[in-house]
Formats: sequence, structure tokens, C-alpha cells
Amino acid sequence: MGTTHADSILRAGRVVALAGLVLPLLLIGGLKFTSYEAEALVPLIGGTPWLSWMYPAFGVMGTSYVLGVVEIATVLLLVASPWSARAVVVGGALGALTFLVTCTLLVALPVWEPSLGGFPALGAAGQFLIKDIALLGISLVVLSEGLQRMQGRHIDRLDASA
Repeated sequence: MGTTHADSILRAGRVVALAGLVLPLLLIGGLKFTSYEAEALVPLIGGTPWLSWMYPAFGVMGTSYVLGVVEIATVLLLVASPWSARAVVVGGALGALTFLVTCTLLVALPVWEPSLGGFPALGAAGQFLIKDIALLGISLVVLSEGLQRMQGRHIDRLDASA
């Protein structure tokens, strides 16, 4: 069976989606090792009850380092994904967990800009975090495809019956 244009577009879409997942994790994960990013995280992490425990446990820089290590490890696993189904499953799971947590900040923090009338006008925190909904979705797709690879079902095209 020959490759169709739709198959080529799907393959290209997967590459772009994976790059769209890896690049933010790499760039933002690398920033976690700077005091600039560590300080920028304080209102986000400190204002979230399910994350604020990290500051007493690790301190401001330690918390930022932990998050950076998780993000860079996720990148390395995702980069290894063409060669290892386990790497893509763990990388997809870590990405999904990372973006699930950051998406919860959208409900915990004041993300709507009051000077523009509130909802649906996003403030700076909301503008920064809203992309994580898409990154969560991509992470879940990557995780799903990795699980299917581990079960011996390689994905060449989307299953229309799903």
C-alpha cells in the first residue's frame, strides 16, 4: 500500500506536534536553572495549595531545579521515543502530568484581567498557561501511541473507528 498525501501530512503533523512538545519543555526547563525563572514561579507555585508545599521542602531555587530536572528528563525521553516505546510512554506520562498540573493553575490563580472586564480576557498568567491545554493533549496522544507501540500495534494512521 502506497503512502498517501494524508499519511504524509499525518507523519509531518506528528513530527511538528512532538517538536511543539519538546521545545517548550527544553527551553522553559532550561530556564528553571536560573534565578529569573525561579523568582517568576513564586506567585504561581506559592498561590497554589497543591504545589506550595514544595517551597518549604526544597526552597525557591531547589523547587525550580526539581521542575527543571523533570522537564529536561521528559525532553530526553521524548527525543528517544523513535527508538524506545518505553521512553515515549514515560515521556508522554511525565509530559501529561506536567501539563495537567500547570493546567490546574488556570483554576487556582487569578488568570482573568480585571481591567479588561475579567472573563474571557486573559491576564499575563493566563496567557502563559493557556497553551498548556494543547500541550496536555499532545502529551496524552504521545502517551497513547507509546502504549500502543508497547502492545505491538504500530500507528501508521489514525483509526477512524476510534
